[in-house]
Amino acid sequence: MSLAFLAGFQLSLGLIMAIGAQNAFVLRQGLRREHVLAVCLFCAGSDAVLIAAGVAGIGTLATVAPWFAPALRWGGVAFLLWYGARSFLAAWRGGAALAAADGAQPLPQVLGLLAMITWANPHVWLDTVVLIGSISVQYPGRSVEFGAGATLASFAFFLTLGFGARVLAPVFARPAAWRVLDAGVGVVMWTIAASLAFG
Repeated sequence: MSLAFLAGFQLSLGLIMAIGAQNAFVLRQGLRREHVLAVCLFCAGSDAVLIAAGVAGIGTLATVAPWFAPALRWGGVAFLLWYGARSFLAAWRGGAALAAADGAQPLPQVLGLLAMITWANPHVWLDTVVLIGSISVQYPGRSVEFGAGATLASFAFFLTLGFGARVLAPVFARPAAWRVLDAGVGVVMWTIAASLAFG
């Protein structure tokens, strides 16, 4: 493995491990054992597309179109506020452990929500297209290797998170644990929204 490949792998893994809407969704699906492989592959595949776009140079769009960054920022704030409110409502209502035992949600519905969480989330764009794309230029002639390392890290992380979540299943057999998870996700989403709005 080249230095560029390892650097891309390490950077991507460091960025993706931060708790966010996408990771929380994958964890939830893993705990429920619903469409885990499809969810993991969708997340990692989306990352692969965005990383490829960043390495190809689309990350410079923000300098060409000054409106792009503010639109991404405020759209992200609105999305994160909505998703946080949704999580707080789920924590308030409770009963998620019982819902986990019911029939699985249809795959198109799950992937539809996941697509919104992934593609409408500004942190996904900033981490993959902008940050990874801009750092890849530090490896002239090896940017493809850098992107490949970053992409492999995404696949490794999401598959581990999705299928490793079942280890936590005994903890989440209790409704209180789901309420704590939902409330925690709500706090994280609103904190990120505040940092985007005021930072």
